[in-house]
Amino acid sequence: MREAGGGGRPLCACGHAAPNDDAAVTSVRASAPGKLILMGEHAVVYGRPALIAAVDLRLSARFVTPAPAAAAVAIRMGGLGHDEEASWSDLLEYARSARERWELYAEAPTPARFRAVRGDDPAHLVKLALGEAAGYLVEEADSDPVLPGLRVEVESAIPMGRGMGSSAAVAVSVVAGCLLMLGADPAVERIQRLALEVERRQHGLPSGVDGAAVLHGGLIWAERDQTGELLIRTLPAVGQALSAFRVFDTGASSQSTGTVVAAVRERVASEPDRYEALFERMDRATRRFRDALLDDGLRGEVEIACLREYEASLEELGVVPGAVRELVCRVEAEGGAAKISGAGALEGPDAGAPGGPAAGCLLVYHPDPAAIASWGFLEGLERYPVTLGGPGLRLESE
Repeated sequence: MREAGGGGRPLCACGHAAPNDDAAVTSVRASAPGKLILMGEHAVVYGRPALIAAVDLRLSARFVTPAPAAAAVAIRMGGLGHDEEASWSDLLEYARSARERWELYAEAPTPARFRAVRGDDPAHLVKLALGEAAGYLVEEADSDPVLPGLRVEVESAIPMGRGMGSSAAVAVSVVAGCLLMLGADPAVERIQRLALEVERRQHGLPSGVDGAAVLHGGLIWAERDQTGELLIRTLPAVGQALSAFRVFDTGASSQSTGTVVAAVRERVASEPDRYEALFERMDRATRRFRDALLDDGLRGEVEIACLREYEASLEELGVVPGAVRELVCRVEAEGGAAKISGAGALEGPDAGAPGGPAAGCLLVYHPDPAAIASWGFLEGLERYPVTLGGPGLRLESE
């Protein structure tokens, strides 16, 4: 056992708050990091491995009880300027209805059906996470439980629409905090399962690696076993290669992650043999890149080769807009490597057009990272000064 910061509630060895039958928790802060997929995006949806790093930008969800008497749950989303009040029955119905729409989509996943799943509610993810957590408690209870009033305040430093896992951070932190405030054990497996349900209503048919990465933190190797279960292994987040990455923002993609994944799924279904071969190439590059990261004696040649191979595969998959491909070519001409991180985009503005390339985060790598700062063609892009391999979910009583 260890103590939460500020003399808070005891935490289990796994880092989550331990159940406490002696005193009710009246205020909890749950926070989760963003993430970057170093290698494995898209291919992981088709059973291949992925390498993901948590980053030190975090989303925080603060839970306070009692909530204002006017409603059972008050949602405050400062970054979006959105406030909302809802009853628990409203939230349970919201989650149930979203699940039904998702089940129709999962039967025949198409971009059109996916649009009906997500909708445009600014509190969509928060309401889903609250509804799924409360739904778990209702299903497990012998009788109808009395759910307490809550105020939920969500603040985030994770950029949205950039492939940095903002949705996964919402799902994990709100599910974990809600479980604890409602008196349920926030076990790792339970959080991961419920958060995946939330992400399905946001992204359609996600692999689950985003939620696993922000829950566990560090550097994560994710791979499915023969039964299809996603296995997570934490790797040492150290080494020269990992610190040689720089992260740039090309702008938010013009399509959601779910839309891009659904479109790729249609392409794969139309030419399965072609894409099976492509995913095999991506698989080999990912495994070789992992081995190179863990061998700190290397000097960058293998890492560069693997990153270039994977980026070329993503371009063949059709998720890298032309303006981003031009940036990648210029990085490669300087002796480095670059690749998008996340779903990417199906299309984007031409180079030089207002708004920029618009495909989310671009990972730029060079064995001598100081060289990257001298490349003038990257000056127009915002750089995120993140550290890769940050801590995962934190639960603290206040």
